[in-house]
Amino acid sequence: MINHLINLPPKVTGQKILQSLRAAIRRSVAYRFAALFCIGLAASLVLMAFDDHAAVASESANTLSYLLNQFQIPKNSTTRLLETVGLFVGGIIFCIVLDRWFSSRSARSSNTPLAEQARRLKQIKIGYPEGMTNLEVLRTQGLLETRLQPYGLSVTWTSFLSASSLIEALSNGTIDFCGGGGTASIFSQAADHVFVRVAKEKYTAPKGQAILVPEDSPIQTLADLKGKKIAFDKGSSAHYILVRSLAKVGLDFSDIEPVYLTQPEALPRFRRGEVDAWVIWVPYTATQTRSAYPGRSIADLESIFGDKASIEVPTYYYAIPEIVRDYPDLLKVILEEVNEAGAWAKRQELEAVQRMAQNHEIDPSIVETLQQRSAERAIIPIDDQSLTALQHQANVFRDLNLIPERVNVQDGTYSLQTKQNWTY
Repeated sequence: MINHLINLPPKVTGQKILQSLRAAIRRSVAYRFAALFCIGLAASLVLMAFDDHAAVASESANTLSYLLNQFQIPKNSTTRLLETVGLFVGGIIFCIVLDRWFSSRSARSSNTPLAEQARRLKQIKIGYPEGMTNLEVLRTQGLLETRLQPYGLSVTWTSFLSASSLIEALSNGTIDFCGGGGTASIFSQAADHVFVRVAKEKYTAPKGQAILVPEDSPIQTLADLKGKKIAFDKGSSAHYILVRSLAKVGLDFSDIEPVYLTQPEALPRFRRGEVDAWVIWVPYTATQTRSAYPGRSIADLESIFGDKASIEVPTYYYAIPEIVRDYPDLLKVILEEVNEAGAWAKRQELEAVQRMAQNHEIDPSIVETLQQRSAERAIIPIDDQSLTALQHQANVFRDLNLIPERVNVQDGTYSLQTKQNWTY
């Protein structure tokens, strides 16, 4: 008996709730039907009014005759009645079909995997280094915000000084997605940071990185770097560029004096002449910061790697494992918009170069190359060729004892290999 009394209130309450819900649903359906009924009736009356107006205009101008005609049943009254009923019913059916279409469309958009993932995540945090064109365009043009706004997902942006700091931020949960040099991921993987390589840029700017020396420096070639103090960001692509540059002229890493500095730290010391050379990452597009850099270039990616620069010194995109595992549709949208931003940037670059070409200020072959690239995807999936080149980098750093142990960049924990093309 006691158990029955204890269980009774929830059952009664549940029944009342169900009854209330059913009543609310019935009311909702009734209200909707009433609204559709009124719309159909109004449409019919409007049509009848226009028809009556035309009939009145065609009647005799005699007032008495007109009044008498109002009480006469028209010969075509049956036809008029059927037409009116038909219009009335047709209006209601049209409104019902339209209402169902909008309802089903709304339901589909709110029940897609992307919508469900957006509701769970609520916010995506993106990190970017200064001057990385694709992410700069994506941020300033608001492409991702526009794409995700219907799903209620917000986007936050945070700038970082280097790719290594970006990947570290991924590992500690400060950001969810970022882009940066591939070299940094080797050092991060060796340090057991948590991240996944998810895509790479198809092309690396041939002048994207350079080795600078002071304007009045006696250093003219790479061979002249022997015994000199060279500043660069440890664990960055500049680190790898320096190693390969020295090897190109028969020098070992031990033949120079490394000075590990971030770019903001290196700039004042380079200006004061405290270092002999500086390996820098030049933003892909001209910036006020870059134009203020002193010095002259003795080597760049093009002179060091030739047409292999995009393979040897790649730019990757990274995400936290949770995004890859639990939010794949959202990751696809992000990469699609990165690709769109890169395509937009290439079109702008091509237009600028074409204007210069009209004044004969640029080699026509450069225009042809940009025309080809502007029609291609900005980013591509990670493939075996990309990872083989990155593995070579990792082996070089291990041989120099710059990382504690060999890493396997093809480890699926760190690299997502897919055939997905990030286009609409």
